Amino acid sequence: MKRKNPIDEARRYVENARKTLKENGELDTELNIYQDDKYVRAAGNYLWLGVLMALDAVFHVREDRRTRVDIKDYRDAVGKRDKKLLALINSGYDVLHLYMNYDGNQSKGVSDEGFRLANNIIDRCAVLVN
Repeated sequence: MKRKNPIDEARRYVENARKTLKENGELDTELNIYQDDKYVRAAGNYLWLGVLMALDAVFHVREDRRTRVDIKDYRDAVGKRDKKLLALINSGYDVLHLYMNYDGNQSKGVSDEGFRLANNIIDRCAVLVN
């Protein structure tokens, strides 16, 4: 089912990530790390997809493309309009896509930062889309 508001859909992805870690990610409170990187990876993927959805709502990077979109395409589009958002995206790419999704970094601090970045990017896109 295709949703009409991409910003609301992006926020739904953030909630799915939160739910995944809350329900499945066993947290070792002594070490402040998640026991299984599987759920950290899933949460990072949800967060990054939500960010991309919000960016697409504003910058339309995927439209009229015959090839796969790269992070450079997003950086180019965003850099022309909003340098602060570009800084958030650079950090978000590292934390959400690389550290959480690819590396499965189990630190709760990294995950908390990922949620903060995703929410900040989506909130900034919400302002720009209107």
